[in-house]
Amino acid sequence: MEFLSPQTIALLCVVLAFCFLFLLVGRKIGLSQGRKQERAEWESGRLEEIVKTRLRQSRAVLGGLVSEQMAPLLPGFPFDPGDCRFIGKPVDFIVFKGMNEKEIEEVIFLEVKSGASRSLNDQEKRLRDAVRAGRVRWAEFGVDYS
Repeated sequence: MEFLSPQTIALLCVVLAFCFLFLLVGRKIGLSQGRKQERAEWESGRLEEIVKTRLRQSRAVLGGLVSEQMAPLLPGFPFDPGDCRFIGKPVDFIVFKGMNEKEIEEVIFLEVKSGASRSLNDQEKRLRDAVRAGRVRWAEFGVDYS
């Protein structure tokens, strides 16, 4: 097995250092440009528009979070609320259908969508695909306290 020479390692370190430096400088420039744009909008009297936009976005996010957790209590919810356990990420609920009757017959991964955003993100799609393909299994972990 042939090892890299000290000169090659030093060259790789220099290249990696330049790449890292390039990323840091690019990030700093991007943040600076963003601040300049916000300052220009602020000074041009668009402050009210900026505040309204950010408040609208914040309300939408908070409304989505609340509706996700309250979904089992809403009319028309298709499962027994007592069978639902909120997870949040990467899926909103795991439903243990029949758990309240002490007879679990099915386990369901449930994603709640509200508002205009009804599409799954990439991680949710991958989880959905894994479940549909049957790539789900049972595992146990024993903790030894001795």
